[in-house]
Amino acid sequence: MTRGERVIAFIHRYCLVPESKLVGKPMRLEEFQQRFILDVYDNPVGTTEGILSIARKNGKSGLIAAILLAHIAGPEARLNSQIVSGARSREQAALVFNLAAKMVAMSPDLSRLIRIVPSGKRLIGLALNVEYKALAAEGSTSHGLSPVLAILDELGQVRGDHDDFVEAIETASGAYDDALRLIISTQAPTDADMLSVKIDDARRSGDPKIICHVYEAPADCDVLDPEAHRAANPALGTFRSQAELLAAAEKASRMPSAENGFRNLYLNQRVNRFSPFIAPGVWLACNGEVDDDAFFKGLVFGGLDLAETTDLCAFVLVAFWMGKWHVKAWFWKPEATVLDHAKRDRVPYDRWVKDGLIETTPGVAVDYELVATKIGQITDGMNIGRIGFDRYRFKTLEAQMGKLGITLPFEPFGQGHVSMAPAMDTTEIAFLNGQVAHGANPVMTMCAANAVVEKNAAGDRKLNKAKSTGRIDGMVALVMAMGVAAMQTNDATNADDWIASLS
Repeated sequence: MTRGERVIAFIHRYCLVPESKLVGKPMRLEEFQQRFILDVYDNPVGTTEGILSIARKNGKSGLIAAILLAHIAGPEARLNSQIVSGARSREQAALVFNLAAKMVAMSPDLSRLIRIVPSGKRLIGLALNVEYKALAAEGSTSHGLSPVLAILDELGQVRGDHDDFVEAIETASGAYDDALRLIISTQAPTDADMLSVKIDDARRSGDPKIICHVYEAPADCDVLDPEAHRAANPALGTFRSQAELLAAAEKASRMPSAENGFRNLYLNQRVNRFSPFIAPGVWLACNGEVDDDAFFKGLVFGGLDLAETTDLCAFVLVAFWMGKWHVKAWFWKPEATVLDHAKRDRVPYDRWVKDGLIETTPGVAVDYELVATKIGQITDGMNIGRIGFDRYRFKTLEAQMGKLGITLPFEPFGQGHVSMAPAMDTTEIAFLNGQVAHGANPVMTMCAANAVVEKNAAGDRKLNKAKSTGRIDGMVALVMAMGVAAMQTNDATNADDWIASLS
């Protein structure tokens, strides 16, 4: 028997289904589960990390529990070794522990080999003194451990590409040359999140020591497509309920507000569970290259969102050229806040600073003199029509621009529903018609992913910061820029005609 075959044989021989309609029956791994185990454990060059991404209700936690038991008292057990599983919440951590503990309690053979310690969510393999502990990101520490096996449950819940808890677990296995890390999770919502970064790296690098199995529906599939359901749910028809999946699909088809959640959780697609103003697919379709000529040969419009003095400031310019709105964006952030806010927002501000996508100002607050100077330099030589601005904190910037002798056609732009609604319509129409080229700026892409819509009783829309999980300053500035562009009228064309001409 190979190493992987021994793990599978152990699970089939000793592990019983702990819950659901099959409770008490011997666990029989599905073909996709066996393939993952064989690829991980029989890898001729050795596996350092194994990633299995599937939709919810496809037996992720049960598979984790069974693999843990194979390392605690089965063929993978090592003398005096440590094993951990990590989850985001205490409840999720307890779920894996409880499933493993139930498997032990239901099996007379495993009960003789493993001691359950409920108070510490620990299992002890008695023969070789193997200790397993369930860890949670909230309220527990993973420092001081040296696990030979670490399993990360639902890593897709981590926002951004950095997490202290995950980093501590990943760096704790230095005592072993062949330490193994397994990640079993539904996909993260965005490309910038940690699990997405890991999956994309595995796919691009071709590193033979990383095993990556992802079961996902095609990006453009219909939510009712049975083939899409099967693609993301390899356990469908066995222990994955087809009736429950179909009911959720029908709800998503009827209710647009439920579609994104269904696509992420049931189709294992990278889709935010809330609906952003510009849908991810539409944003991606408009990531064409920005033509610098547009800003020096045509009329240019802008939007400025100063936000808090300790946070992100955004300046966006748009210019209509060769049938498209070309978009350029500049961002400023206080240098002293970059690292803390990167952790707070789970966004790589520090990397974007190094890449030149965000410019820092000294200290803990934005230096408006520097921002004013940069805006003057950026717009030098351009034919600026109007620049919309949020009145918040503009007086300070205006004073600095006066000192520097910079004169630009700034236009106050209200942030309420009535002021924002026409600008939202203009922006949306341009994107839906594919008339935008934003150049795939990562900071703008983050802002677009976080920008949600709030409606008033009349149906007027505006961007809502309160409901977004990250910064939206770039999108606010973009909408204002498109809004003031729509206001720029001449004797022959009014704003309504101009907007209508885009559709």
